[in-house]
Amino acid sequence: MSFSIFPIKGGIEEIDGIYCDGLHCGLKSNNKLDLGFIYSDVLFDIQALFTKNKFKAAPLKHYNLYEKDFKTDFLLINSKNANALTSKKGLDDINTIFDKLKTNIKFTNPIMSSTGVIGEYLPIDKIVNKAKTFDLKSKNSDNLSKAIMTTDVYPKSCLYEVCLDDGSSFKIGAVAKGAGMIDPNLATMLCFIVTDANIPKCDMKELLIKNNHTTFNAISVDGDTSTNDSIFLLANKKSKVYNKDAFDQVLKLVMKDIAFLILGDGEGATKKVAFEVRGAKSYDDALIASKKLSNSLLVKTALFGQDPNFGRIASTIGASGITCDEDKLTIYYNDIIVFQKGEILFCKDIEKKAFEVLQNSEFKIICDIGLGEYKFTSYGCDLGHEYIKINSSYRS
Repeated sequence: MSFSIFPIKGGIEEIDGIYCDGLHCGLKSNNKLDLGFIYSDVLFDIQALFTKNKFKAAPLKHYNLYEKDFKTDFLLINSKNANALTSKKGLDDINTIFDKLKTNIKFTNPIMSSTGVIGEYLPIDKIVNKAKTFDLKSKNSDNLSKAIMTTDVYPKSCLYEVCLDDGSSFKIGAVAKGAGMIDPNLATMLCFIVTDANIPKCDMKELLIKNNHTTFNAISVDGDTSTNDSIFLLANKKSKVYNKDAFDQVLKLVMKDIAFLILGDGEGATKKVAFEVRGAKSYDDALIASKKLSNSLLVKTALFGQDPNFGRIASTIGASGITCDEDKLTIYYNDIIVFQKGEILFCKDIEKKAFEVLQNSEFKIICDIGLGEYKFTSYGCDLGHEYIKINSSYRS
């Protein structure tokens, strides 16, 4: 069956049966929003991917205590406090919060998600007192987006509609936060993908893992992996419509949109860069070298300084441990070749052209290993003074 995919205005509240909002409960100063929720008037099927950081935060542990195929209708999300490195008390605090809320909010298998400072206990009373005032008929994803931000400069969301050729349709959208500690090794910060598609639970897992590999798992801001990184895929199935190929394509669009919004907000980032490694001897070699480039601090600082220092590119590939040979390697800045199979082409004219490429806000660095047919593209950003400024005073 053929289909069409359209970006549409609005947020996840435009999906049938979905309600959301964000409020201020006192975690952040200056009345900034810091507590939000997502609610469905029918139960969600849910699939999630979490960080591979060994010190997983309490909300991730709480999620994993539920039975394998549990359903939910309520997610409570807070910023400013990660509830990480809080051991058994962190789990107990989540249970206490939900126990105190259950007389005000009728929910099934509630989920909590947190982001912020690691190593502090949740202020239970502040969260409970404000959550009791939630209006579960609210439809305000803008407030939700702002409530889950930490060092983010801007909120992150997208929404699509898929129309099948029989006239039926479904929607899918996402709201997310993320700017630093982005090298997820499975997921990335917090991302909530919501749909009314009638997707089978087995397809949710398959397609989420598949598309995570080339979207969230292909970006890096600073090479750090948080304790709280999470992607949730939530399907209330109210449209009763589904097509696997269509869902696969639109899920990739949603995840790529959010991944690139996160990359562009990389705590002072001024450039988004695609690192395409091709001609590798194996797929793993292409992936390893590409991610090594997107994570390299020396490469990132050269990008910030707009210095087309191809020596840092080549050195990073050599340090990655992949099979490579400098006499086979070719390096491009967009279509400008600076090094070709052992020959340095970096004359004044070429350097000027490469410098002009680096003045753009988006460009590609291509490294042809020259030993095979495999390729992988990861995505990174530059790293400058603003990153140091933000992270030197993160708790304040």
